[in-house]
Amino acid sequence: MDTRLLRTFTTLARTGSFTAAAAELHLAQSTVTVQIRSLEKDLRVRLFDRLPSGAVLTDTGARLLERAQHVLDAEDRLHHEAHTAAPIEGSVTLGASESLCAYRLPLAVAALSRDLPTVEIHMRAVGSPSEASEQLSSGRVDVSLLLESRTDIPHLETEVIGHEPLALVAAPGHPWVEAQASPRHPGEQIELGELGELNEQTFFLLEEGCSYSDDFARQLLATPGEPPRITRFGSIEAVRACVEAGLGLALLPVVSVAADLASGRLRTLRNFPEVPTLMLRHRSRWTSPAAQTVMARLRRLAAEGWVGG
Repeated sequence: MDTRLLRTFTTLARTGSFTAAAAELHLAQSTVTVQIRSLEKDLRVRLFDRLPSGAVLTDTGARLLERAQHVLDAEDRLHHEAHTAAPIEGSVTLGASESLCAYRLPLAVAALSRDLPTVEIHMRAVGSPSEASEQLSSGRVDVSLLLESRTDIPHLETEVIGHEPLALVAAPGHPWVEAQASPRHPGEQIELGELGELNEQTFFLLEEGCSYSDDFARQLLATPGEPPRITRFGSIEAVRACVEAGLGLALLPVVSVAADLASGRLRTLRNFPEVPTLMLRHRSRWTSPAAQTVMARLRRLAAEGWVGG
């Protein structure tokens, strides 16, 4: 089997677009179409549904994607071992949570691109450990970075490379902000119960699957008495907008609201334990030299508090 067809298959599966796949592979769009049809004919299956919104994997295509990626990994390893003195080059796709994509990785990736001009680095949003598992297994991403207190997926290798502080925040006019202003001993931590009745409040949290949000939701629901209102969104920006509008409170990474806290648009009510920054890779997939180099640089940047970005 021509592995060029498999590379076109995996690229189209990742991009979901014949046009985008052709641009990435430096091919004509018609060539991508011909190669996919050739592969489908060779395998005697339909790999994609061609929809107005783009190319969508069929169930059979999704099942074969990971197998195809393993074949390409083996080919890449063979080329690397045949040219061990070759310069580090290739493409690395980073999957990351929204807060890391928005507030940590842009400067870091820009610095990596300057230092590693022969390595193409792409970013892809990954919202949860289960999504990271799927993306790593299928080869859509090479490495994932998540803010998670834990993950227990056996085939993922997990490494803590840093920590991000969390804070419960509210708009300046919120009644709990005024309650916080009462005199206290220096460094004294304010407990939720001291600020008011929980059942009178609305908490905006990230969607289920975010471990620190899930932990906080369980803490809120376990409090004696009537539970508070909890609304969950898939976007930090949606959560932040609701809180800034004075609609309730939210537990968020401090980095995602640092500008709002500095300007006074939001206030910190209570600091929470830091959440680990996890780096994840698939145990059984080959990690290219380019990906290994990017991972090493990310470890260093995270250890330095991302200031190197």
